[in-house]
Amino acid sequence: MEKLPQISEAEYEVMKVVWKYAPITTNEVVDKLTAATGWSPKTVQTLLKRLASKGVLTYEKQSRMFVYSPAVKEEDYLQQKNSSFLRRYYNGNLSKMFSSFLESGEFSDKELDSLRGLLDRRFKKE
Repeated sequence: MEKLPQISEAEYEVMKVVWKYAPITTNEVVDKLTAATGWSPKTVQTLLKRLASKGVLTYEKQSRMFVYSPAVKEEDYLQQKNSSFLRRYYNGNLSKMFSSFLESGEFSDKELDSLRGLLDRRFKKE
């Protein structure tokens, strides 16, 4: 997988909307984000332009409106961020990361059962 451009937390909020609703117009993105974040329409438009210039979004002009679509799959972006997080904070050691999360006690029994199920399915494949 090629290295994807870095995006800020604010840009990530815009991307979540585009990933969920694409293709989506500027006005639709503005409406969703101003309601959820309180950002001004100009702020949202600036973030859209930045994302397009980074190559994370594509757009086409349809009459007088811009319609945005993601140029990067959400799964690819999250995979890169997960790998980066693991390397940066846990030296790439997945067991150390899980151990840290488990010791924090922040998982519910339901979440632990879900993780157990994921591991069980993984080992059954092998």
